[in-house]
Amino acid sequence: MHADQVDVPLCVDLDGTLLRTDTLWESLIRLLMGNPLLVFAVAVWTLRGKSVLKNEVAARIDRDPSTWPYRTEVLALLEEARGQGRPIILATGAPEKVANGVADHVGLFDEVLGTTVGNNLTAARKRDALVAKYGEGGFDYVGDSADDVPVFEASRRAILVAPDQKVARWQKSHDAQVLVEPPDRLKTVLKAMRVHQWLKNGLLAVPLVLDHQLFNVEQVINVIIAFVSFSFAASFVYLLNDLSDLDNDRLHHSKHERPLASGQLSIPAGIGLAGLLLVLSLALALYLPAMFMVVLLVYIATTTAYSFALKRRPLVDVFTLAGLFTLRIIAGGAAVQAEPSFWLLAFSIFFFLSLALVKRYVELFDMTTEEGSRELGRGYFAIDFELIGQAGIASSFGAALVLALYVNSVEVQEMYSTPLFLWPLCPIILFMQLRIWMLARRGRMHEDPVIFIIRDWRSQFVTAVGALLVLLAAVVPS
Repeated sequence: MHADQVDVPLCVDLDGTLLRTDTLWESLIRLLMGNPLLVFAVAVWTLRGKSVLKNEVAARIDRDPSTWPYRTEVLALLEEARGQGRPIILATGAPEKVANGVADHVGLFDEVLGTTVGNNLTAARKRDALVAKYGEGGFDYVGDSADDVPVFEASRRAILVAPDQKVARWQKSHDAQVLVEPPDRLKTVLKAMRVHQWLKNGLLAVPLVLDHQLFNVEQVINVIIAFVSFSFAASFVYLLNDLSDLDNDRLHHSKHERPLASGQLSIPAGIGLAGLLLVLSLALALYLPAMFMVVLLVYIATTTAYSFALKRRPLVDVFTLAGLFTLRIIAGGAAVQAEPSFWLLAFSIFFFLSLALVKRYVELFDMTTEEGSRELGRGYFAIDFELIGQAGIASSFGAALVLALYVNSVEVQEMYSTPLFLWPLCPIILFMQLRIWMLARRGRMHEDPVIFIIRDWRSQFVTAVGALLVLLAAVVPS
């Protein structure tokens, strides 16, 4: 840098720039999660102006500035500027309380300009404030959003951080520096929706297959519609859960990469996407029998309750998970108007209870706290570890036993030409589940055993063999 550039102030935005999130939206979520009735107060504050809203929310939220998600690239830029002796100014639309907390934590700013009651320091107001202090073209500015365009145009040099669409278009005609490239939007949205989890909704096809309606085109279309509807509903709940659990996700070894926690997807975009998915899910359900809508609403209510409360209740959590998998089968039956048998539902409860216990077992496997201490956020104690394993293995044998009784039932004798082909399913199911438990006890199991089954070639092979046996039992004459 030339000597005459050393005195040029470097002005930095906060939301979306220095931080990978928006402090107002995160504070609002935290406030309303703590007391939903404050939504009425929020409406009043909003009517009084955005500066009032920001300051009222900030006054009710005390947050450790070190817990905000900072961009390492911007921090490195500030460190470089500090080494050159440049003045560094935090110029943000966030309220002064939030801005000063961040500035004290970072320890690199010479001055802080933030929103006060009656002065929302964004867009033209921020531009005017900086021009009044440093003159037109008398400062460099680091920002990210459309609100920053007036400031960019008044600055000597614009530095863009994950620019939104409007800023990206502005950049092309102004040749500004891009410090952090924006994420791939489609990829980010699909990741936030957790599309890979949709494979679990393949369970909706089980009643169709077992009812021997696989070649009934109308029923197949109904199952496809039900699958998409259920998948959209599941993604809605995933997004809702991610929005409510941002802080914990950021501390997790893998969940910190989720789009909302990492800041790749903004909170307003996440809320909008969640709302759109819910509307689409319910709209698709209208094309199916009314009972499907009932089951779908029960599923949404239960998964929401699980995300906000039930997952922290020991044993209730795993029984809820098993019930949610079974609910998928019931939904599939509702879509094709085929009532799932007692045997199918009993097998499903035992089978998925075992997998739910595996999931919890894996989460507790790396527990490092002393025996008897509580595992954070789950309600389990270290001493419960072996009990979880024993209950899960017992559930595996329960599933195999129910299957064996089903194979020998009157219903099977009437539905299948050669039921003898179904008997190998019992050891196959038991083999699959015991292998999962063996890997879990060795510390080699994925945190979601259902995803493990979907990705594991051995499990895929065993599943294919099981499907072939069902087909042979149906078509081979006795």
